[in-house]
Amino acid sequence: MKKRLGIISLFTLLFIAFIVIWSYSYEKGLEEAYIPITNEAPVFEIPLEKGVFTRSEFALEYLDMPVDEAHQRSLETYYDNRAYPGAPPSIPHPLLKGEKSIGGNSCLQCHQNGGFVPKFNAYTPVTPHPELINCRQCHVAKLTESLFTQVSFTKDQAPKVGVNNALLGSPPIISHPIQMRENCLACHAGPAAPKEIRVTHPERINCRQCHVPSDRVIKDIEVFTRDNNNYDE
Repeated sequence: MKKRLGIISLFTLLFIAFIVIWSYSYEKGLEEAYIPITNEAPVFEIPLEKGVFTRSEFALEYLDMPVDEAHQRSLETYYDNRAYPGAPPSIPHPLLKGEKSIGGNSCLQCHQNGGFVPKFNAYTPVTPHPELINCRQCHVAKLTESLFTQVSFTKDQAPKVGVNNALLGSPPIISHPIQMRENCLACHAGPAAPKEIRVTHPERINCRQCHVPSDRVIKDIEVFTRDNNNYDE
């Protein structure tokens, strides 16, 4: 009898232990996995890389879109609307009454995705940085001769098309700074793109896979002279 009670007690203890261990494992299984990391380095976003893909959803539409020969923009008009190459373009049209510089309420209505505007008989340029909604912080109304006097300021020469390839037939380099112009398709694809720089393959999307920024640094260098008397014996 005592032997039978001992066996029953042993199996009872094993059963209770099984229930406790199974319950603990089940509760742990419901918790989210977490691995503590010491000295975790912050992850910085690279806008120059991210911005390339901003308008990628329109790449195939740009590829199949017919070219409107009668309303194409050109680099001449593209640069004529800037104080110098790389400068924010001026606003060449009248502004809305009560416009408070907020792009989401006015500018972005036309310049976020472009489109033909019969009033101006032209296609609206697409902004490469729609996330910056205070447009008039950088873009000013077109200058008038009645308010400004003539100065001796001359524009720099704009980058020329077709002469910035590293090798014959190689992809042209990016001849302008990329900051705030990371969105390549905004200026290089679609009906509003200047005809000279309209890309023929917008469907490839990852532009910087082949096109690299120019690493040329322009600076004044004095005439080099050698001082033969300045040396250690």
